[in-house]
Amino acid sequence: MKKIGFLFSSILTSLLSISEVVHAQAYSNPYATVSPWAELPAGRTFGAVGDTDVDPDGIHIWAVIRCDATSRDRFGDECMDSNLDSILKFNQAGEVVESFGGGMFIWPHGIDVDPDGNVWVTDAVNNSRIPAGDARGHLVRKFSPTGKVLMTLGTPGQEGSGPSHFTSPADVVVGDDGNVFVADGHYENGNSRVVKFDANGNFVKDWGKTGYGPGEFRVLHTIAIDQRGRLFVGDRSNNRLQLFDQEGNFLAMWTQYGRPSGIFFDEHDQIYVADSESDDIQNPGWEMGIRIGDADKGWVNHFIQLPQGDPRNTIGNGAEFVSVDAAGNIYGGEPSTRKLQKYVRVRP
Repeated sequence: MKKIGFLFSSILTSLLSISEVVHAQAYSNPYATVSPWAELPAGRTFGAVGDTDVDPDGIHIWAVIRCDATSRDRFGDECMDSNLDSILKFNQAGEVVESFGGGMFIWPHGIDVDPDGNVWVTDAVNNSRIPAGDARGHLVRKFSPTGKVLMTLGTPGQEGSGPSHFTSPADVVVGDDGNVFVADGHYENGNSRVVKFDANGNFVKDWGKTGYGPGEFRVLHTIAIDQRGRLFVGDRSNNRLQLFDQEGNFLAMWTQYGRPSGIFFDEHDQIYVADSESDDIQNPGWEMGIRIGDADKGWVNHFIQLPQGDPRNTIGNGAEFVSVDAAGNIYGGEPSTRKLQKYVRVRP
């Protein structure tokens, strides 16, 4: 009888686990796509779209566009031999109203627009793709809203650790007090750390290493700050979000948002997480798309699922980055499909 009871208990536990996984993704999608939306000037064709953010006015959208629409087999250095502007600002009609950054990056990746409207961009190029003597890569640049370079963090063209070097920094976020946090570690063989600077660019501290435990990372792909001041890090290859205070103290770990590539918080205390990599190999049982939930408690409420074929082999499709304007419209940066996709809410 004990064996039968144990077997029944095991089966029940398995069924409950399966039910929880199914329920975790059975959310409503009250959004519809707007396509086409964004257009580039003078016949320019979209290259891969990187990170995206919203201007302090809540209306204009900033995005990283990785230069030329080169061969789809080319990935990781699309701006190496291009002088096209890679930082673009769009109005609500999808028209470019400002652009800059031409020739300044090899692989522009993360973007953050601070409360003063300054634009921060990372160059996450792998060291193996930097031409000899090229002073680009492994850096974070701060621009004025019109493209004047105000600050450079890191040593351009040189990978490393410590206060003055990065290794392929993936993303950056600026707090309300001006402190700067860099997700330094787009690759697992990099630094796997968060680096904190003050408003003047002075190194304050860093934390993290490669691994699986709390405060350890495998590809820090995105970083953001919620309205409580908590620092959210997209620990992508560990399929989780890690939460810290701004001194680097570990607070929590969330796995309900899939394999996080992009994070955004809106003015209504909602969190948006873009997952462009969950598949049957990297994160079995999860679907790609944008999950939307309660930024305080962590509950997922909606899910814009990426339509999938069978077998699921579309690794890297859909929104890898996400932002939301003041009206609640969502913007997804899609590198693989080369789109800045807009979503509008069509029902409660």
